[in-house]
Amino acid sequence: MTPAAQRVLDTAGRLFYERGIHAVGVDLIATEAGVTKKTLYDRFGSKEQIVVAYLTDRDQRWRSFLAQRLDAAGGDPGGRVLAVFDAARAWSAEHGSRGCGMVNAHAEISDPSHPAYAVIAEQKRWMLALFTDLAREVDPERAERLGRTLMLLHEGGLVAHGLSVFPDPLGHARDVARDLVGRHTP
Repeated sequence: MTPAAQRVLDTAGRLFYERGIHAVGVDLIATEAGVTKKTLYDRFGSKEQIVVAYLTDRDQRWRSFLAQRLDAAGGDPGGRVLAVFDAARAWSAEHGSRGCGMVNAHAEISDPSHPAYAVIAEQKRWMLALFTDLAREVDPERAERLGRTLMLLHEGGLVAHGLSVFPDPLGHARDVARDLVGRHTP
């Protein structure tokens, strides 16, 4: 990626997350990135493709961030589950308090034919698979159900965090996850 394209992606990511995808136009992205609209279109082709690049980049950064925390948790199955919630808290503190970028994007992009929709849906499928795999380490017989429950706790915590519904919803979700995992640990 050229330096100009990286500036566009970084700027678009910040603006999309802070203001919303529909509220941000290519003129604003180009101006704040210090590029011409021609450069923006040469690098990405369309606003839709900038959105796809933004969501893909955010997802890749989240997966890398999470992998580090899962590695640090070691082999303890319950600790690995809780590491996901701890990572979400740390990510939110570092990358913004508006909740999950994928959930926010889905609120604006609900049409399955939009190219960004596939990125959003795949990220959530990946999270469900991750929670199911982690749940399998905790309780192989109930992995599907426990994985779904953990994902619902995680996603609910992210949404409540973004809405500031009550203090530390991700911490609360972690506490509930700890209780669930504790019940299922042999």
